[in-house]
Amino acid sequence: MFNIENSKSVFAKMNSLGNSRSPFLFAFSYDLSQAFIIPTPLEQTEVLFKTPIASNIPNNCSSGQQLQYFEALPIPFEQYEQSFEIIQNGLQRGDSFLANLTVRTPIRTNLTLDDLFFRATARYKILVPNNFVCFSPESFVSLNLETQRIETRPMKGTIDASLPEAERIILCDEKETAEHYTIVDLMRSDLARIATNVSVEKFRYIDRLTTSKNTLLQVSSLIAGKIITQNLGDIFEALLPAGSISGAPKQATCKLINSAEQEPRGFYSGVFGYFDGKQLDSGVLIRFIAQHNGMMYYHSGGGITINSRAKEEYNEVVAKVYIPQ
Repeated sequence: MFNIENSKSVFAKMNSLGNSRSPFLFAFSYDLSQAFIIPTPLEQTEVLFKTPIASNIPNNCSSGQQLQYFEALPIPFEQYEQSFEIIQNGLQRGDSFLANLTVRTPIRTNLTLDDLFFRATARYKILVPNNFVCFSPESFVSLNLETQRIETRPMKGTIDASLPEAERIILCDEKETAEHYTIVDLMRSDLARIATNVSVEKFRYIDRLTTSKNTLLQVSSLIAGKIITQNLGDIFEALLPAGSISGAPKQATCKLINSAEQEPRGFYSGVFGYFDGKQLDSGVLIRFIAQHNGMMYYHSGGGITINSRAKEEYNEVVAKVYIPQ
């Protein structure tokens, strides 16, 4: 049985296990108030996970449950607009240049968290029983202690792939472009705290994501450097929370987000990852469904800039609510 701990304790354990080259699984909540770490995670099946470098999902596990119904119950636009206006006021004061505003949407479905986990195809997946499931396409950081290379791939900009000239539209959209520039600059600055020779190796490339409703195009960039410390906990303490789901400047933007959002995020928009003794790979906890008191909630969000429009942003967070393919 794993325990929820404070982040300081988990950072210290990451340093210790990393220095001894011992594998572990870890996760941090968005506000760093909660965290957990599981040594030798491939030897347990209480918390199931998948990353590009490892998985502990048993080969004979699958969800036989068919999707019979799925209903999203979005908050009213007027409620979203109130939070949006708080963010906009902060942007106009200069407190932030970009803030990620998120909401939670009650959902109804015949599927359980386990069913959702096994059904999903995603780069990063994790199932914490009776708590949450995540099927995320977004990398946070990956690193190799032997080569000392660290990478991050911030993802900003989403569009329905079925739209005519969707790729051209998303790459030419001024608001999305400005948002992406801001996050790339923030993540490059964050990496420079724990790495040298930081550079943007690939800027604004397209990822394709298939959902139960449609196919989405998402815009990512690749930033890399050479780590200056082998202490994995110190690295994550310097980088969290993830810039792509907070904003810039990070500290002031997090305060603005806290004043605008009406529920704590919990582990949503935190990070989780796996260290195999040499390599570490981690993902951002988005595409996230939490369970509370028998109810399920789908968390989603989007970046807000001074040029954002409330209705468009509301439609985007609603569109991101889907059952995994």
